[in-house]
Order: sequence, then structure tokens, then C-alpha cells
Amino acid sequence: MRKFDEMYEQLPASGVGGPVRAHYQAYAQWLSQQSADVMAARREEAEMIFRRVGITFAVYGDKDEDGSGTERLIPFDLIPRVIAAQEWKNMEAGLVQRVTALNRFIHDVYHDQEILKAGVIPREQIEGNAQFRPEMMGVDVPNQIYSHISGIDIVRAPDSAGNGEYYVLEDNLRVPSGVSYMLEDRKMMMRLFPELFSQHRVAPVAHYPDLLLETLRASSPATTAEPTVVVLTPGMYNSAYFEHAFLAQQMGVELVEGQDLFVKDAFVYMRTTRGPKRVDVIYRRVDDDFLDPKMFRPTSTLGCAGLMDAYRAGHVAICNAVGTGVADDKSIYPYVPKMIEFYLGEQPILKNVPTYMCRNADDLKYTLANLKDLVVKEVHGAGGYGMLVGPASTQAEIEDFRAALLANPAGYIAQPTLSLSSCPTFVESGIAPRHIDLRPFVLSGRTVQMVPGGLTRVALKEGSLVVNSSQGGGTKDTWILQA
Repeated sequence: MRKFDEMYEQLPASGVGGPVRAHYQAYAQWLSQQSADVMAARREEAEMIFRRVGITFAVYGDKDEDGSGTERLIPFDLIPRVIAAQEWKNMEAGLVQRVTALNRFIHDVYHDQEILKAGVIPREQIEGNAQFRPEMMGVDVPNQIYSHISGIDIVRAPDSAGNGEYYVLEDNLRVPSGVSYMLEDRKMMMRLFPELFSQHRVAPVAHYPDLLLETLRASSPATTAEPTVVVLTPGMYNSAYFEHAFLAQQMGVELVEGQDLFVKDAFVYMRTTRGPKRVDVIYRRVDDDFLDPKMFRPTSTLGCAGLMDAYRAGHVAICNAVGTGVADDKSIYPYVPKMIEFYLGEQPILKNVPTYMCRNADDLKYTLANLKDLVVKEVHGAGGYGMLVGPASTQAEIEDFRAALLANPAGYIAQPTLSLSSCPTFVESGIAPRHIDLRPFVLSGRTVQMVPGGLTRVALKEGSLVVNSSQGGGTKDTWILQA
């Protein structure tokens, strides 16, 4: 299988060395002058600071005696992933195009359904989708934006000539997480290696909270010039609670739980020590099912009763919108290139990974015959769970998945096993290549904008293609070099 490394043009058997790509040359020269002891000391310093600040996530499959999730640090790697200015410019254009089309699609699904009438997407793919919310039919949202914060997962793999080509692996449009690690990784790199930032023109990312607040305010339905924005969290036991608190603090807005909110006369209010205060925009980090016990799950204590009444009346904005998940289901992903053509009349700038929809008889037949070579994913799966990586699986695991596929073919898609690009990574044995992906965060308000970069996730286990933090992955700083 061909390989593509972000730093080296040709990767020798040792995994380090060889001709260095032009945009990495200054960094590679600096790295060659650093001793392993110095790098190890910097890594220990980073871990100590991250632990002191409390940058952790909860792993629910690994329980403490009291039943709560185990708090863990996400491993941070000292060697950045560097992207040249022109490459980022092309990627950014592709991201704007893709997210624009996805927002058009969600609006269409809940209004005229032109794409279904045209037969581009089968109606049952939408109306039978667990994330489709009939309650949103005909509901108008500000600026017709549903996914205000989108996390688009991008991977790079070698083409037939061995050059790296970018692909979109997944669209995360409900409550995408990870942006706090992007910001904290940059802060850490600037603290540990300030000289690197005087030597390189690295595009800044620290203004992300300002852009996020601007995006949220732009979604406000209220006529007030100063809309009240809150971040709604499920609470401190949620795996991403650090991020919820971090973003609220960085934006200078209140972090609230469902019990802090109430609805009166179809308006949402927040309880404060000075009495009720009206809320105009809710940046929710709570799934649809738990938002309103009157409308969705009656037993939910995480949301606010009557919230959907206020929302459908146009008195509060919920970001991301209720029902947005209909567009980030893995069974809908294969149709995104057609959405771009249908709504924008353009060819996709960023490619999809070739995908087999197991609901189709021919695709299922091919998948069953090639399980050992494919990645098979549950259409509702997330976090690296509910998937089969054929080349890394045992025969028993493959046969278990075969049975699951035959029992529910519509619940799965399959993709070729991409040889994800690698990036030099400082591991226990020294510097070695490890596979990576990239999650840029795209903000859609009155315009579509993003900070240059994103969260680079790295699979720290040798040979692993699974970068998720819950599966042992780590993170890197992402540098976009300014022209």
C-alpha cells in the first residue's frame, strides 16, 4: 500500500529522514537540533500544565468505583502538523462549499423537500432516519442556518502517483467537539517553543471564540442589539465538560444547565441572582433527545420543558438547530457531492471517500466478499466505535460483523481502507510516523468563516488508523503557514 508522509517526500524504512517537503524545511532543521532529553522534558512540562488546568475528558467504558467516568488527559504531541498556505486556501474553499450545501439541504428537508422530489435522495433515507425531526417541518430558523458550528473530518491519502489527496471522511453537524484542544494545543506550543513562532509565519487561531460569539449573535431572532447568549451543558460529568466551560469563559457568556432555564409565555429565561433574564441564543451541547422533556424524551433532566415551543415561535435560537443530525448520518454522507451539485450547481472541491451503501444489494454483496479489506461503519456510530477495520481485525471479528451486516444491511456503510497520511510524532521510542486526520471547525452565521487550521488527531499506536481520543488517540497543533 502506498504511503504519504506530511514532512518527508519519501519515507525510509526507519520512518524518519529522507528529503523534506518545502514547507517543512525550516521546522525540520530546527527539530534536528533538539535532543531527545529536551523533547521529553517539554512533553512532561506540557502534561503537568494540562493536568493542572484540568484539560481532561471522561472515558465512560472505564469506570471508577463510584461509577463515574475515568478522567484522562488527551495525549499531546510536540511535533506540529504543517500545511502550506495554498493547500489551506483550497481546503477552505472546499469546506465553505460543503457546509453551505449541507445547510441548504437541511433547510430543504424541513421545507419544500425539492431534493427528494427530484429523486436525488430516496425519501425513505430521510423520513426513516433516526435523526429526522418531523417537529421541525416548516419551522423557519434565522438566516436559514442549521449547522452553525460544523466539524468536518478530513484525511489525506496517496493517489495513484503517490501524491497526497484530501478527502472528507465525516461531517459532524450536531454538537461537534474538540475545538478547545485546538486552542490549548496552540497555547502550549507557544509557551514551550516561543522561538518557533518568531521563525515561522503561523496563522493565528486564538480569535476562534470571538468568531464563535459573532456567529451565535448573528443567529439571534431577537431585535435587541445585544442578544443574550448561553452555553447549555449536560453537566460536569459529560466527557466534553471542560470544553463547554472553556468556551463559555472565553466568550464571556453564562454556562447553564437545563435546571437554570425556564420557559414562560413562549420565551426562555435564565435564573440569576438578580431575577430572570431572557435568553436569545442557546449554544447547546446537549443532544436533541434531551433538550425538551415535553417534546422528546419525557425523563430527560438535561433540557428545559417548553423549549421547543419557544423555538418554534421564533423567540430563541438553538445552535446547532434541532434536527441537524439528519445531514451528518453516515447513510446520508454518500449523497453530499450530489447536494453540492443540486443546490450550488458546482462540482465538489473536496472529495468523499468512495462509499458502499450496504442497503443496496450490489454494495452489500461486494462488502461481504471483501470484509478483510474494508472499513465498515454503523451509520449511527461515533467515536471510533461500532466499526470494523478489516485489515486489523481477526477472522472471528470479521465473521461477527458479517452476521451483523446480514441482519441489518441498512445500518452499515463500507469504505476502502485508506492509507492515512502520517506525520512525525514524538513517541516513547523517539520520533516515528503516526497516522493523522484533521477536524477544521466551520462557523456559519451571516457568512461562513473559520480560523486557519483545526484539530489534528493522531493515532499513537503504531500502525493504527483510529485517531479518536476514546480509542487512545492524541492531538497535535496544526500550523497553516501564511504566504
